[in-house]
Amino acid sequence: MATRVKQGTLIIPPPPPKVATWPIIGTPVNRMWSLASTNLSDLLRRFAPQIRTAVTGLLSASAGITFTVLQFVLSILVSGVLLAKAEDAAKLTRSVASRLFGDNGPEFHKLIGATIRSVSVGILGVAFIQSVLAGLGFLIEGLPSAGLWAVIFLFAAVLQLGVLVLIPAVIYAFTISGTTKAVIFLIWCVIVALMDNVLKPLLLGRGVGVPIAVVFLGAIGGFIAMGIIGLFVGAIVLSVAYKLFLAWLEKPAAASAEV
Repeated sequence: MATRVKQGTLIIPPPPPKVATWPIIGTPVNRMWSLASTNLSDLLRRFAPQIRTAVTGLLSASAGITFTVLQFVLSILVSGVLLAKAEDAAKLTRSVASRLFGDNGPEFHKLIGATIRSVSVGILGVAFIQSVLAGLGFLIEGLPSAGLWAVIFLFAAVLQLGVLVLIPAVIYAFTISGTTKAVIFLIWCVIVALMDNVLKPLLLGRGVGVPIAVVFLGAIGGFIAMGIIGLFVGAIVLSVAYKLFLAWLEKPAAASAEV
């Protein structure tokens, strides 16, 4: 893209007439888009500081995403090695849990395994299902780079922000498509967005002895703090902490009953 800009071969089509009719943002967007289509170099010079800042942030975000993907791949490899010796690994983790939590060790060991399965299915699984359906809608609607839209939606869906990706997609659809096709795409996006509210209560927290809210908040907080691996670490830490807190509350009551 940089080469085409320097050579002057990068062509941006003029904005559709509908853009100017958008409320609030229509006029400035139409003006900037028109300038980009007629004199891109002037637009780049005018907004050079903002573009420089945006590019720096984009490179930083790309580096973070690359590290997260690498971390995720390495975690899969380590999991595969451990899975080859699953029985020995289960005995080891059960022993560690018993050493840490005493008589409650087997219960916490089971809780950790159930939490990992719950996050895998309830958050990653639901986000993947939504991304596939959203990507299908992007492809049929004819959005450019539909695959990239779907990947962005996947990350946003994990953070429960998938609707923020669907909104600009719907706006773009109403700009380039006829009313009927755009309305159908809007309905499809609403279904994809609301699907989260149906699937997550069914799958998240299933088989886990803690409330769904605890697993959900732990997973989202962990993801924000540590990336994809934090989905599992955060949910496990918060679930175990919740159980320990309940045990701490019940211990004085049990002691009083014995007295």
